[in-house]
Amino acid sequence: MTTTSDFEGMGALVTGGASGIGAAVATMLLARGARVAVLDRETAGAPAGALAVKADVTDDEAVREAVDRAAAELGALHTVVSNAGIGSIGTVEDNADDEWTRVLDINVLGMVRTARHALPHLRRAAADRPGAVSITQTCSIAATAGLPQRALYSASKGAVLSLTLAMAADHVREGIRVNCVNPGTADTPWIGRLLGQADDPDAERAALNARQPLGRLVSADEVAAAIVYLASPAAASVTGTALAVDGGMQGLRLRPAES
Repeated sequence: MTTTSDFEGMGALVTGGASGIGAAVATMLLARGARVAVLDRETAGAPAGALAVKADVTDDEAVREAVDRAAAELGALHTVVSNAGIGSIGTVEDNADDEWTRVLDINVLGMVRTARHALPHLRRAAADRPGAVSITQTCSIAATAGLPQRALYSASKGAVLSLTLAMAADHVREGIRVNCVNPGTADTPWIGRLLGQADDPDAERAALNARQPLGRLVSADEVAAAIVYLASPAAASVTGTALAVDGGMQGLRLRPAES
């Protein structure tokens, strides 16, 4: 059973941790006893009490320096939440090659770089805290369901899902668990910007709400709670898992509501 101090003595790194889902994760980890470092391009929104480390996940050397600094200042690194990412709108005809390169560089290679430099620290921590060492990656419902106007974004998140499974197989015998969370449409700053660009923001929000069987967007805190569970010692036997927090989008097929 988890407690409010189940992360006591553990060091955690959250990429993209200064806003949205990442900030919610960092806040929950702090509340449950973890020492937390936030890695982000802009760290102004990092939760109070977190170590703020400015870095861009597209810069391998900057990521290495940030991860090493976080591990040194936290004392150890037990869990990594790889959350930094960006969205993209359009069909395969709409995004040029340089946009494909940019999104895949951030959404996929950003996670690769973070894991690459975190793994030596995680291996050391695994010897002291069996079952408590993990990497949890923010994936998406777009990895498992066909969504219109999301070709590039879906491709990047499909890669994250496959990457998660491969990493779980590679590192399970080192005592490092690897999982991902697949949010549905989450009420985050990115969605807010997307709605702001719509001709009718209220109608667009209503359409996004209706797309999820629960009838509303997923909250950042709901996604964060799933990530924190997978990162926690309570999930010591959970690895290679994609946990959907999607309001039923993936698994439910409802009949139209009666008018």
